[in-house]
Amino acid sequence: MRSVRIGVDTGGTFTDVVAVDEQTGEITTTKTPSTPANPADGFMEGVRKVLRKAAGAEEVTLEAVSAVVHGTTVATNQLLEDRIADLGFVTTEGFEFILEIARQSVPDGYGNSYFWVKPPRIVPVHRVRTVGGRLDHTGAEVRPFDEEQAVEVARWFRDRGITAIGVCFLHSYANPAHEVRMREVLEREHPDAVVSISCDVLREYREYERSVTTLVDAAVKPTMRRYIANLAQRLETSAAGTGEGLPFSVMKSNGGVLSAAEVVHQPITTVLSGPAAGALGAALIAATAGHPSVITLDGGGTSTDVAVVVDGEPSLTTEGSIGRYPCKIPMIDIVTVGAGGGSVAWISPEGTLKVGPKSAGADPGPLCYGRGGTEVTVTDAHVFLGRVPAHLLGGEIPLDADAARQGIEALAGKIGLTPERTAAGILEISAFNQSNAIRQITVKRGLDVRDFPMVAFGGSGPLLVCRLIDILGLPSVIVPPDPGNVSAFGLLTVDVKNDYVRTFVTRDLSLAAASEIFGELEGQAASALDREGFAAEAHVYARSADLRYFGQAYEVRVTAPAGPLDEAWQAEVLDRFHTEHHKLYGYGYRDDPRHGVEWVNLRVSGIGPITRPAIGRRPHGTSRPEPVTFREVCYDDWGSTPIHRRADLAAGAEISGPAVIEEYGSTLPVHPGFTATMDEFGNLEVRRAADNG
Repeated sequence: MRSVRIGVDTGGTFTDVVAVDEQTGEITTTKTPSTPANPADGFMEGVRKVLRKAAGAEEVTLEAVSAVVHGTTVATNQLLEDRIADLGFVTTEGFEFILEIARQSVPDGYGNSYFWVKPPRIVPVHRVRTVGGRLDHTGAEVRPFDEEQAVEVARWFRDRGITAIGVCFLHSYANPAHEVRMREVLEREHPDAVVSISCDVLREYREYERSVTTLVDAAVKPTMRRYIANLAQRLETSAAGTGEGLPFSVMKSNGGVLSAAEVVHQPITTVLSGPAAGALGAALIAATAGHPSVITLDGGGTSTDVAVVVDGEPSLTTEGSIGRYPCKIPMIDIVTVGAGGGSVAWISPEGTLKVGPKSAGADPGPLCYGRGGTEVTVTDAHVFLGRVPAHLLGGEIPLDADAARQGIEALAGKIGLTPERTAAGILEISAFNQSNAIRQITVKRGLDVRDFPMVAFGGSGPLLVCRLIDILGLPSVIVPPDPGNVSAFGLLTVDVKNDYVRTFVTRDLSLAAASEIFGELEGQAASALDREGFAAEAHVYARSADLRYFGQAYEVRVTAPAGPLDEAWQAEVLDRFHTEHHKLYGYGYRDDPRHGVEWVNLRVSGIGPITRPAIGRRPHGTSRPEPVTFREVCYDDWGSTPIHRRADLAAGAEISGPAVIEEYGSTLPVHPGFTATMDEFGNLEVRRAADNG
């Protein structure tokens, strides 16, 4: 009997689906329109569609599906759209204004402080309640927990119908006892409430970030629980007759997956679900082709997400945010810029041309969609210049080239340029917007962008790669097969992963105490992996530590070796810290005894490895393939340009610009002076013609 694993990535416009046959390794991809009113509808249609496509002569049903992995934006969209209501907050007596005080930093620097207005807090002050009791920074109890006051607080929330509540007490990272008792009181007095406590969400110091992260978890928990429960029920109903539940997992922001049954208890971990899967899928594709360190660029309809992969692993951060909410959970370090296919071109009050971050979205979408759009977008500029075909998804979505032309001509008249220069200008601005995001993820982190090839994927990702090579000095760009489905493919490449952290601030590290903490964290990780069904011998524990020079306010994270903690282990971690600090900031104090090193957080990631899908090789063929047709395309000037169908290309094929390479989910314009060469894994590698060889 066939065994199929399915990855489903739900985006704002399309739901992308990939199926991998575990016996043959055959990969099947497809797309279906997303259904924002109920994303589960698009999800289930995508599953059915990919199974029909994978069936061929042999019928494949849900009975043949061994696992479904999902990347979702449900939590992300709720935060970005500020759909947070009736959320309550319980904190330590005397600290009720922690959300009001927040941090001193002002967006865009101090020059903005004259005009900046602090946004509404995630919980308004009238829905904040405090409970007596106090711990010190070591976790020792200074004042006992006030049970009577806790009961009053729980009843206050119950009487007002506030059912999502976050709890964050001072120094609970060192001792969770008071928070656990508060949760017990809430469960007893207000059983309808959904409660998140900070020692479960983020057992790490810094009260403001820990409070907001806990509140974000509480805010999205009801929505995620309903959504995941709905999907799980529909999958179970569709798979009725298999005799057991269908394994269903959800992608997390940290680059791992977790079963649906577990992820509903920690929904904040899914806030960068889709972009994280894309970075991991691109990392595997690039490493297979011999490029372990790359920049990844995921271009969609509204935005572009970029990340850096070093030695096969995307960079992680705990300093991320979703919208205006800081979220200190471990997540893949991704920078997002409002530069996608739907980004709108507009004229500033000064009369200059701008592009984005406003997007036409999927509805009404660009002018060329013919759905009532009224503003010129990046996609319209590509259509006007002939760089994309007059349809999307192999003809499933026809495009109105006349509408795009009329919009470009009207915009050109307003700024006094030719339509061609206006369209080219829109694309140039969009390319520079993307390049700025790439510089943020590289130059600002001490990396030289010229050292990294780039993997471009997503529906709009490959469209501007030739200009990005010129702007950034990239050595090459790799465009994978089916670039629009790389995020869904990435869902099938990731291990089960959970992260655990404990704050342990000290300048004089006690190896015995650190060993005890690592042991406790690894015990928590082992319990989670046991629940996920991994045998003990398959468990993997990855240690890391956050360190800083004494007197600094923020830390640098470095990996820590496995094995017993001794002086050699400590010396190795310190050496890695000095090296990483110098790489990030350009200086370090390795040999300066005046600057001591302070340990801040100890971390463990519990990993349950999976078998990743193998990427097949393609047969070699002609190096100079014939185009399927010609079309008028404008690069520097209009000209009859060869159009190639990617599915017809074999390994070793080399396409010289000007040309256009089209496929089901995306298009690659090859500018004059560039070449695109197909490697043995089906990737197109784009370089400047002078750089080949």
